[in-house]
Amino acid sequence: MSSRKRQTTIDLPEFKDNGDSFFKKPSMDNFQDQKKTDMPEGLWQACPSCGATIHELELAENLRVCPKCDHHFTMTAPDRVALLVDAETFEAMDDDLISVNALGFKKYTERAAQYRELTGLTDAVVTGRALLDGHPITLGIMDFRFLGASMGSVVGERLTRAIEAATAERRACIIVSSSGGARMHEGILSLMQMAKTSGALARHQQAGLPFISVLSHPTTGGVTASFATLGDIILAEPKCMIGFAGPRVVKETTHQDLPPGFQTAEFMLEHGLVDRIVERRELRSVLAGLLGYLMAGAATKA
Repeated sequence: MSSRKRQTTIDLPEFKDNGDSFFKKPSMDNFQDQKKTDMPEGLWQACPSCGATIHELELAENLRVCPKCDHHFTMTAPDRVALLVDAETFEAMDDDLISVNALGFKKYTERAAQYRELTGLTDAVVTGRALLDGHPITLGIMDFRFLGASMGSVVGERLTRAIEAATAERRACIIVSSSGGARMHEGILSLMQMAKTSGALARHQQAGLPFISVLSHPTTGGVTASFATLGDIILAEPKCMIGFAGPRVVKETTHQDLPPGFQTAEFMLEHGLVDRIVERRELRSVLAGLLGYLMAGAATKA
């Protein structure tokens, strides 16, 4: 008898994948499509400074400041109003003023209308009367969402009227700037706003009344070259960009290597343009303290 074990051959049926296999690998295309459907846009924000991924609710609760590295995200004008002024004291001024296409710039009228619908604002600055810790002020807040907060005729007119109202009513004036500069769609009409706002501030200063300028990211161009840097006191948010032309343009024009931190708030503080850097969480209390001192002097001169 042979010692070898008997081998039995079993013919297995040929396996054919008909698409219903339990072990079939899911399609990544389907997964990605499902992920896109389940993940609403704008729910998470990536910090441009440290790269952290932050939930929009957490960012809003933290005044749009990164909880990991304290990077200050841009802030809308309505949110800044809520942050700075006493509750239910803000009265908007001149929000019915609308930009016109005086120079016939191509598609300017359509673009302005699109931004009004997108932002809910009528132009790039919100102005109004309010109380801040009980102190009467007029407030101007630029909103970068509207055409880069560029300064056109409406922006200049609203700010000028707010400054003139502060002078007539013996209020302090506070302007929070954030702008790409003059609005190219309006040409020389835009540049004229630099002189108009500066003239109004000169009369405000002659009346012995304070103007506090708050600079946020970015503050550039004609806004920097006019009212934004004319404050009796100039505050700035951390690491915000402050300058006239961009760093690349300055470097190409001067043919010089720029120093580290050029055009940041910290650089401007070191060189005397900015009086103090203030984190957003502290801005209201710092402004209240300054108004308590400056308005006491203004009241004495009344």
